Amino acid sequence: MDFAGVYPYLVSPIAADGEVDEPVLTRLCNDLIAAGVHGLVPLGSTGEFAYLSWPQRRRVVEVVIAAAKGRIPVIAGVAATTTAEAERQAQELAQLGCDGILAILEAYFPLNDDAVYSYFSAIAAATPLPVVLYTNPNFQRADLSLPVIDRLSRINNIRAIKDASNNTGRLLSIINLVGDRMQVCAASAHIPACVMLIGGVGWMAGPACLVPRQSVTLYEHCRAGRWDQAMALQTRLWALNQAFARHNLAACIKGGLIMQGYAVGEPLPPQSPLSEQGQLEVRAALELVGAL
Repeated sequence: MDFAGVYPYLVSPIAADGEVDEPVLTRLCNDLIAAGVHGLVPLGSTGEFAYLSWPQRRRVVEVVIAAAKGRIPVIAGVAATTTAEAERQAQELAQLGCDGILAILEAYFPLNDDAVYSYFSAIAAATPLPVVLYTNPNFQRADLSLPVIDRLSRINNIRAIKDASNNTGRLLSIINLVGDRMQVCAASAHIPACVMLIGGVGWMAGPACLVPRQSVTLYEHCRAGRWDQAMALQTRLWALNQAFARHNLAACIKGGLIMQGYAVGEPLPPQSPLSEQGQLEVRAALELVGAL
């Protein structure tokens, strides 16, 4: 499976009664597909997976798969503190019909490299689906080191990595290390055009929910080598990334979607809604790129 392109990390709209707001999520998926995105990723960081019960997580994935109708792949997030639970989630989501797994490690106690490797390799062994590794050192207790990434890249169905550090040099190190064994995707902490310039294949991130057409255009400029046009667009888009860095990510995406007419609700407690200042910054960033 090719993970090149724009893969938005979807929000999880949860109604007051705790149920997934299916019409809102379905509409968002359909609009993103119409905008040309290359895949959908439920239960990433933007999807607030850490704040959802398993029945809520499962339902989010069911709704997204039903909305996609096979038009583009659905890569569903698996996240757990135990290997057994991660394996169970991967198997259950595969049975629902998703096209790939986004593997996330939740850790309370620190883990050494061998433990981190065993967790991700167990997820890959639990399902024949392609697996994307997701590491976010800003939030995770245990990170994926370069030696572990190298070992994991040699497992056949581990096909890509999204490294959400803000260290673009680390991405180049990963690209140099894994060669053609694994694709590398940019996160919202990176400048996507720069990542694609050094060999990355696209963008997996929440902001693409708000600016899907602009994100696809940026990707197409990069793929065609139109770097001047890519950087002109990237410069305008960067204001969104700066807002996300200053405010809660889920609050920014949900707040922006509400501005665009999607009743996705507030971030799940105990997270705070987007502040007044945050709303001003997100609105200004969206207006700058014609997304509002």
